[in-house]
Amino acid sequence: MIRNLSIAAFFILTANCLVAQENVTWYSITEAIELNREEPRMLVIDVYTDWCGWCKRMDTNTFNNPVIVDYLNKFFYPVKLNAEGKEDITIGNRTYRFIDNGSRGYHELAAVILQGRMAYPSVAFLNPNMNIIQVVPGYQTAFQFEKYLAYFRD
Repeated sequence: MIRNLSIAAFFILTANCLVAQENVTWYSITEAIELNREEPRMLVIDVYTDWCGWCKRMDTNTFNNPVIVDYLNKFFYPVKLNAEGKEDITIGNRTYRFIDNGSRGYHELAAVILQGRMAYPSVAFLNPNMNIIQVVPGYQTAFQFEKYLAYFRD
């Protein structure tokens, strides 16, 4: 009996080690634009800040869900964009910069994508022509977010 339990425990532990935890392949906005030129897909842009607790929760719960990971990696170019990032981002002939407004500031590109509605987390869906189709503000569970992905996939 103990031998059978030991064998069963071995297989359970080994199976967990052999199954690779797949993660979302996140791109910078410039990488996603380049990939989109080669193979057009929609972009899904996760606009976050470092201090945002709901953003971290969405990373942990939503973006680690296997169904969400699969959808994002297969059908979209997922992008992470720090709304308070200080690095310049050049797209075409326009450079977007960090705007310091005292206490925190914001990145111009985040303001453009979120259409001035700076709420975190927010997820923006852009079509392959780089037009903003939908901005979804606030925390989304995997169940809620899957509906958006399924809709925009089709």
